[in-house]
Amino acid sequence: MTVRTRILILLSAVAVLAAVGLAAVLHASARADRRDQTQSGGPKVTAGTVTLTGHGRLVFRNMAWGPHRDELTTVPAADPSAARTASGVKCLRFYAASGTGVCLQAVHGPVSDTYRALILDARLRTRDRYDVPGIPSRARVSPTGHFAAWTAFVGGDSYAGTNFSTRTAIADTRTGELIPSLEAFRIVKDGHPYRAADTNFWGVTFAPDDRTFYATLATKGSTYLVRGDLRTRTVTTLHTNVECPSLSPDGTRIAYKKRAKGLPEDAPWHLYVLDLGTMRETPLAEPRSVDDQAVWRDAHTIVYALPGDYGADLYEVPADGTGAPRRLLTAGLSPVF
Repeated sequence: MTVRTRILILLSAVAVLAAVGLAAVLHASARADRRDQTQSGGPKVTAGTVTLTGHGRLVFRNMAWGPHRDELTTVPAADPSAARTASGVKCLRFYAASGTGVCLQAVHGPVSDTYRALILDARLRTRDRYDVPGIPSRARVSPTGHFAAWTAFVGGDSYAGTNFSTRTAIADTRTGELIPSLEAFRIVKDGHPYRAADTNFWGVTFAPDDRTFYATLATKGSTYLVRGDLRTRTVTTLHTNVECPSLSPDGTRIAYKKRAKGLPEDAPWHLYVLDLGTMRETPLAEPRSVDDQAVWRDAHTIVYALPGDYGADLYEVPADGTGAPRRLLTAGLSPVF
């Protein structure tokens, strides 16, 4: 093969690679443009005023394609399919209680994204902000609105495997004091002090006493439901195989996802409710794997997200194990009732 032939082959290869690269860029650009355009058949969304104090309203992250994608949006809780009112505030994860919200956001930079947690008032105005050290995953506000918690992946980006690391923080929304990591709390496991280098926490849920919370602790390949005490900075294990707990309105039950045998490694969870008095587990009627921190719509109903055409849809199922799952709305995430 002559030198000229080799050069021609090299130039041809470079030209092909350049064409492939250009096609990929154009495809990504076109896809991004489509995301900003309202798709036919999708929910109707218009800009307006969204507050956290309206009774009978459902606030959530709108996932429908168009100019209001990712914005906090509201509909009547009794009519989730109604036209949506979008706030202009974008969140990756969101939760609110008693007129206080926490919004986990991405800040897009020229090289990479960074993340932050915003504490919002009832009109979605920013009261405080904190740096978040990784990809946002979970968010909660205490029933009083006095505390907010969030979890981020600082290594890995999925709970399905074991090769990930999380960081969970709690902020006092009144004083601004931040607990940057629950890993600083003292652990009592099976009645004894416990220390290990591999501990991870995620999925905080608060009791209404401004002191007690529940969360997931992972260590040595197992997960545990822990009860935490904000005053003593202690967490105590209560039950095994519990992830992303959510405390019921009456404080007596925990909804959570549990790794079930026989399910795929990348989708291993089934929804359960745990009675905190008896530690009795009740499997819920949702047969699909749910990777979400469920929300109690009321004392009898659990709401959660599953993958959908727009990224995520919201479903509900009875909390007592009866009935069947029902889609609540399309193109939504992070609901607050």
